[in-house]
Amino acid sequence: MWPTAALGRLPGVAAARTRWRGGLRSDVGAGLALSALLVPTGMGYAQAAGLPAYTGLYATIVPMLVYALFGPSRILVIGPDSALAPLVAAAVLPLAAGRDPARAVALAGLLAVLVGILLLAGGVLRLGFLTDLLSTPIRIGFLNAIALIVVVGQLPLLLGTDADESGLLHELAELVEDVAEDGVEPVTLAVGLATIATMLLLKRLDVPVPGVLIAVVAAAGATALFDLAERTETVGALPSGLPAPALDGLGRGDVTALLGPAVAIAVIAFADTAVLSRSFALRRGEEVDGSAEMRALGAANLAAGLTGGFPVCGSGSRTPVVEQAGGRTQLAGAVGAVTVAVFVLVAPGAIAYLPQAALGAVVIVAASSLVDPGALRRLWRVSRLEFGLAVAAFVAVGLAGVLRGVLVAIALSLIVVVVRAWQPHRTELVELPEVAGYHDRERHPEGHRIEGLVLVRFDAPLFFANGAILTKYVLDLVDRRKDAVEWVILAAEPITDLDITALEEIERLDIHLERRGIRLGFAALKGPVKDKLRRMQSENRFDDEHFHPTVRAAVLAFRHRNDTGITRRVLDAPPKDLLPPPGGIRRRRDPRHRTPDRLRRRHRSEDGGVPES
Repeated sequence: MWPTAALGRLPGVAAARTRWRGGLRSDVGAGLALSALLVPTGMGYAQAAGLPAYTGLYATIVPMLVYALFGPSRILVIGPDSALAPLVAAAVLPLAAGRDPARAVALAGLLAVLVGILLLAGGVLRLGFLTDLLSTPIRIGFLNAIALIVVVGQLPLLLGTDADESGLLHELAELVEDVAEDGVEPVTLAVGLATIATMLLLKRLDVPVPGVLIAVVAAAGATALFDLAERTETVGALPSGLPAPALDGLGRGDVTALLGPAVAIAVIAFADTAVLSRSFALRRGEEVDGSAEMRALGAANLAAGLTGGFPVCGSGSRTPVVEQAGGRTQLAGAVGAVTVAVFVLVAPGAIAYLPQAALGAVVIVAASSLVDPGALRRLWRVSRLEFGLAVAAFVAVGLAGVLRGVLVAIALSLIVVVVRAWQPHRTELVELPEVAGYHDRERHPEGHRIEGLVLVRFDAPLFFANGAILTKYVLDLVDRRKDAVEWVILAAEPITDLDITALEEIERLDIHLERRGIRLGFAALKGPVKDKLRRMQSENRFDDEHFHPTVRAAVLAFRHRNDTGITRRVLDAPPKDLLPPPGGIRRRRDPRHRTPDRLRRRHRSEDGGVPES
């Protein structure tokens, strides 16, 4: 009994049960519409990954069925994608001796298995936050570079050349050399350009049938009708039978060689899938659990690797098809996968005349959608540093290769975090006439200092790299003051953490100030940070007298430092002018706005000031 109950709790099964009572017509129709797009795009992305075209169908059928059961997103389509194709090619092709297709397929399957295991483990451990290491500028630069790599990788198919070097610069160099020596195959180029033009035109006309389907059917029909198969390379008939394991001839060394690429692909695959899933869920008023999404994606990749496929992720080009066709649950994806499986079984020879150039054109158009010049312009406008990060990620991926580029991009993100915390904003606080609080002196040069008191704010956690910067900044402020400084107060609310190295710097600062007869104090220091400071201090230098709940309380304590009759409890209490009068704050009623008696009574009961904390 329990297996049936467990099966019923799977997201896809639960959603299908709900739709069974409400009707399945829209899901079935959306699945059939999706299947028209799955065949050409799946085969095209397999070709972009340097694998036989049929593996793209294997990487479509089983993963989509698995995700239909385990996937939390109701309409997300899982399958081969342009963001992963160059990653797979960069990882697999160097290890495939002589680019042997059978060994390449086996290595790609092993890579998918490793990616699946990593994602499953990450989902169990709830490690979805790791994708935050890829900031928006890094992702923009990465995706633009991926688009360029994919387009350059497909150009030989359009030009009829044999360029097969790995690496963007090597591919471009060999492509130019081949074109200069052998020229361009005119029929192949004409087929590719016609396919691109057809897809772009149909997209602009917004026809109800997917433009990619019309384009590839037209290309295959023209090839058969005009007997072009001898003048341009075609895909050929599919192998008969359903997806099956293809992991023969692998060794322990292959696992070691592919483990690093698998980590990079797992991060990218989940990052793209999570963003896509979250975006569509928000549009539909739904919620998607990130860890559940990671586990489902892991299961889909594991299934792809065990059945002759390669790594997969969420598809930004095919998911909108399901939404526009009226899909409501995971059943739409399952219908699409079953339809492709029937196609493979019943009509494997239907694509025998499909030109390779047409598939290259499909991939080029799909990859071009990754180019986002508008995002680059926005980064340039709002932050030159963020724009520089995007350009650096673009160059790293384009020149160093996809796998190394991903690692460089993540390292850049971490370096930026460290640099920003290493050189944070710090300022002296001053008073402004008729304006409450204490304000940044750099932004308000008209403000005035409190004689004998230096107020400092440091806007970052204190750690080993910036503790000395705080010490130097405070001592410089004290040296530049013309009046005799008696107290230094650190407005510490922005300080969210503290390590032992930074604490040692604070203790050294206190020693320097103490020798000059200056008292160091802290205002608004967060409780956990205060506890950490007290626990780690080498001596009991900082007792309760050094801490004040607010900057205002610290200033009051300084101004009454010589008034022995005023206790610390009185100084730290909220000022009387901030406390509400007895009975709460009474508001003057505007005769233009009449409030019913019931709401008026409620408003009076809720009025009242809030003392400073």
